[in-house]
Amino acid sequence: MTPLVALVVLLAAVTHASWNAITHRIKDELGGLTLVGIGRAASGALLAAAAPLPAADVWPFLIASGVLHVGYQVALITSFRLGDFGQVYPIARGVSPTVVTLFAIFVLGERMGTAATVGMVLVTSSLVGLALWGVRGRSRHRPQWPAIAMAATTGLTIAAYTLVDGVGIRTAGAALGYIGWLMVLDGTAIPTYAALRLRGRLAARLRPIAAPGLLGGVLSVVSYGLVLWAQTRAPLAPVAVLRESSVIVGAAISVFLFKERFGGARIVAASVMMTGIALMLATT
Repeated sequence: MTPLVALVVLLAAVTHASWNAITHRIKDELGGLTLVGIGRAASGALLAAAAPLPAADVWPFLIASGVLHVGYQVALITSFRLGDFGQVYPIARGVSPTVVTLFAIFVLGERMGTAATVGMVLVTSSLVGLALWGVRGRSRHRPQWPAIAMAATTGLTIAAYTLVDGVGIRTAGAALGYIGWLMVLDGTAIPTYAALRLRGRLAARLRPIAAPGLLGGVLSVVSYGLVLWAQTRAPLAPVAVLRESSVIVGAAISVFLFKERFGGARIVAASVMMTGIALMLATT
């Protein structure tokens, strides 16, 4: 992974935590997902118009990923409703890189140097630490198991679409068209459902939350587009791990925006994560 690719992935991490925080603040779950979808579809259409149509062998990846992305959004919003942002976000993001790394190593045959491997272990360990802090911090008497289960489900969907897109975008050979059509497929699903369900009431429901919802959609395209580009330039595992530095941004957002407690455990986990990132970057 070159310094440029690492910088792009870190930028994707910041934008990802930001759009998740925006979505968390929108209390109308269906309305928020609808606006995010509209923002994604509009941004994706612009990208798709500027690139050639993907080849036939790419479309199974696009369709599968589109379905998984919809499942991810539903699971994410549900987990936000059940638990605190500082609890569910680290769990969701911590499950994904572990699954992706194991798949990339044992199925795809990706190999990394010793320093990069140690760095990945440190980053993943810090993610687990943040997740466990979230479980403890949410309730000192009884963990909120529905929130934990839904956050873990969210992480599994993240891992699934990351792997599908990692193979799909390499099959496509060109990132722009793949990203554009993926966002179109992903972005139109929930707005279509909302339009059928709410019919004439949809516009009135979306109007009060239009600005943050659409902004969240655009930021989500930027975030994942950067990750997909990085997957064409580096192995899947380190990209998947490095992008989850977004939990550090998410932890800061949970403290300063949502007034959740940070705690010493998060400071230790953040320090371990930064050490792991430094080791990964030292191998570039």
